[in-house]
Amino acid sequence: MKKVLILGAGMVVKPIVTYLLEKDYQVTVATRTKSKADKMIGDHPNGTSMAWTVDDEETLDRLVEEHELTVSLLPYAYHAMVARLCIKHKKNMVTTSYVQPEMKALDADAKAAGIIILNEIGLDPGIDHMSAMRIIDHVHDKGGKIEEFYSFCGALVAPEVEKNPFNYKFSWAPKGVVMASNNDGKYLRRGVEKYIPGEDLFKDPIKVDVDAVGSLEVYPNRDSLPYIELYGIPETRTMFRGTFRYDKWCEVLDGMKALNLLSNEKFNMEGMTYAEILAKTAGLPGIDSLKSAVAEKVGGDPNGYLVDALEWLGFFSDEMVDRTEDSPFEVTSDVMISKMMIGEDERDMVVLQHTFVADYGGEKEVIRSTMIDYGTLKTDTSIARTVALPAACGVDMILQGKIQAKGVYIPVIPEIYNPILDQLETMDIKMVEDYGLPMEDNIQ
Repeated sequence: MKKVLILGAGMVVKPIVTYLLEKDYQVTVATRTKSKADKMIGDHPNGTSMAWTVDDEETLDRLVEEHELTVSLLPYAYHAMVARLCIKHKKNMVTTSYVQPEMKALDADAKAAGIIILNEIGLDPGIDHMSAMRIIDHVHDKGGKIEEFYSFCGALVAPEVEKNPFNYKFSWAPKGVVMASNNDGKYLRRGVEKYIPGEDLFKDPIKVDVDAVGSLEVYPNRDSLPYIELYGIPETRTMFRGTFRYDKWCEVLDGMKALNLLSNEKFNMEGMTYAEILAKTAGLPGIDSLKSAVAEKVGGDPNGYLVDALEWLGFFSDEMVDRTEDSPFEVTSDVMISKMMIGEDERDMVVLQHTFVADYGGEKEVIRSTMIDYGTLKTDTSIARTVALPAACGVDMILQGKIQAKGVYIPVIPEIYNPILDQLETMDIKMVEDYGLPMEDNIQ
């Protein structure tokens, strides 16, 4: 029986554990909180859990050697450490995280060791890469070119879930969601490169109507430009990767950034209330008429979404913050997490949509590829399914010898994306593709 090591037991890990146990692999879950792993494994005889932390490299070295493949679902900063041990012991590795320069630099060593280190095999990144490449390769095989490409993805709550002033609830790594709001954005649109500094990330969202969901907003997702080369479409005049949200989120987050509530600059908060923290970060003279002063500062409505959201979070209250030296980001994100986690009786939803303009020597078509996936209340969230199951399929395909590539990879070659996409369809994780759409169906 082949053995798989899984590092971490976070919010998206359970489906990969379940999948691999059901495929009759021996699975070891090593994580800081052993009880979380125990819950995922249940009483399955092929599952083992153990308490382990990332500073115990000696134990990790032994574990990597004892297992045929290691799945790192740790924070991305630790993947290269794990990869070096996998190379040392000539064991394959899978992660769902973006490839960092330190990981990319290990490509030659991984090839020499005869292993694959498969990264970005989750949802976004992951399913987005694979489903996009399947269409791109199809267009190229027909002699066509990709003139425009848009890829938008969002982890949201299902439409029926009661919303809050942000129109959002956390269904995965909440700190990561808030932290990502400080990223810059960069993309190419109709021949023009656009750079969006972090402070402006939410200022001008694109509006998109998605069937069965309704109107959504899109803001840029990091730097889209490297994907022109990664996807092999140097001919494209548009490369825009973005994040889906319901309305309100962009307006509220833009206002919070203008008030410096997401700043990482620390100061002494001893003896301060939430209202005093807000006034200080916003550069306002005091807490008198704070709602009006906040609205005036951002050029908004005292009764608008931002003021409503800040009041709901408690930032106009005289409650003590109970901190010493800390950053506004930590305070704000902690308050958001305390109020905005998805409930156990609420469904989450993942929406992923690609839009292409394909040109066949003057004849053009719009191609749209859409996945709408819902969580199930009694088993897994949608975000957990769509992140973990592509990785699980990747593990299975590697151990079965169906993926023979060696080195540091992301899933943009047919040898990787075809078998994994086909397997995901058996679990009802599927992109619905519409070809031959008119140009007016392009992103406006």
